[in-house]
Amino acid sequence: MVKEFEKAGFPVVQMANLVPVAKTVGANRIVPTISIPYPLGDPATSKEEQWKLRYHRVGVALDSLATDIKEQTVFKVKL
Repeated sequence: MVKEFEKAGFPVVQMANLVPVAKTVGANRIVPTISIPYPLGDPATSKEEQWKLRYHRVGVALDSLATDIKEQTVFKVKL
């Protein structure tokens, strides 16, 4: 489905913790996440740390939408 949206001219970003699976299904823009139960957070950290982590990852995803790419790209995120 991702490929069809891209063919229609809509850039799509997939945020995924299983990057090899995202590559296999054909996602062009991939932003790594944290884990399966908590893709954009870590309940072991403070609410401020979780907010920073989410803010950064969503920011990377938004920036990736504006990035012109020619092949599958995994965008880097801070750890």
